[in-house]
Amino acid sequence: MERLDFKALKAKVGVDDIAYSLGYRLDKRAGVGAYIEMVRQGSNGKVQDTIIIKNPKHKDAQMFFRRSGIGGGDVIALIRENIHDFNITGRNEWDVVSKVLAKFANEPLPEIANSAYLDKAGYAEYKNFDINRYEVYPVKGHEQYAYPLFKQRGLSESTVNDFAPFLYRVRSKDSQYPHFNVGFPYTEPGKDNLVGFEIRGLGGFKSKAAGTDSTTGAWIVDLSQNKNPFQKKNIYFAESAFDIMAFYQANKQKLDKESSIFVSIGGTFSDKQITGIMEHFSQARAYDCFDNDLPGRMYGVRMAALLEKISLKISREGENVHVTAKNKTFDIPESKFSLSEVSKLLQLRYRVGQLKAPTAFKDWNDVVMNKPIRATIYPNRFQLNEKMGKSSLSM
Repeated sequence: MERLDFKALKAKVGVDDIAYSLGYRLDKRAGVGAYIEMVRQGSNGKVQDTIIIKNPKHKDAQMFFRRSGIGGGDVIALIRENIHDFNITGRNEWDVVSKVLAKFANEPLPEIANSAYLDKAGYAEYKNFDINRYEVYPVKGHEQYAYPLFKQRGLSESTVNDFAPFLYRVRSKDSQYPHFNVGFPYTEPGKDNLVGFEIRGLGGFKSKAAGTDSTTGAWIVDLSQNKNPFQKKNIYFAESAFDIMAFYQANKQKLDKESSIFVSIGGTFSDKQITGIMEHFSQARAYDCFDNDLPGRMYGVRMAALLEKISLKISREGENVHVTAKNKTFDIPESKFSLSEVSKLLQLRYRVGQLKAPTAFKDWNDVVMNKPIRATIYPNRFQLNEKMGKSSLSM
């Protein structure tokens, strides 16, 4: 059987095909035309999620979106949103995507290593990671080149010095710009081989190296002298490298480096990232240092359920968060959704620790930058005098 290229394979699998396999069903009441709506219901009959599909008659042109604005895209985006629901394993996320498409199209696996379609569609990360695409130099011993970037993010020279053995200066050999960025090397638990980079640069630039394995790899930092994984007691998880460095800086005096591991998942929560790390550091407890916003709170809940081996579905419905687990469903107001609230409802036994940023801040990086979510504006002396004058007149 002839191999189709990635574009031809994708043209045979529609968003509606994948959605149907995930439990979505056509909502005929919404009409059938240039758009269709598909809904997914829980066991209690309540709607968990609704997606609107454009071009339902042309699989190669199908796109989806939600009225809430969360998620959306082509069939690849829908597969990636639900990557762990297909019971298919692979070397990385893109290997799984290609296997899912091949399965639904009833075709051999596509050759994705040089897919012009994925390049054009903006999916640069599909490529296998190849460190030879980059100029790479250690930051250790040359910390002064990294200080300006970290200073922008409120991170001190002392913090940079502590993390320097786990930092690189990187630049793509194809780049037209002479400047280097900072690369946070991704490894798999217990292995030294690099599987990618989380990349940050001046001016807010952020990216990942093409082919970075965010399925099993992460930025895993061990600042101890004793590298024995069985001696580790605390694994601190944050969404980005800046966040976990900021957490360290803000709490340095309380932390025991010899028993701690600091992890950035790079903004993409993967079950295998968490389970792989916790299996390697089998005597340790996981700590949720994720952001205080809704996605960050969802990450904490997902991690707790995952480590207790509970199948969990979370979706946002209007102003509520819909939770399905243990044959139960709950609707929790978004403002009240938290690990502690879900733990009470599901009676979770595994106690994931929580060391989130103070509630006035979105994340730990904002803490060290002193950027609260809502700035408190204090009146100046002229406004105070005016207010006092009005008060005296009203007496």
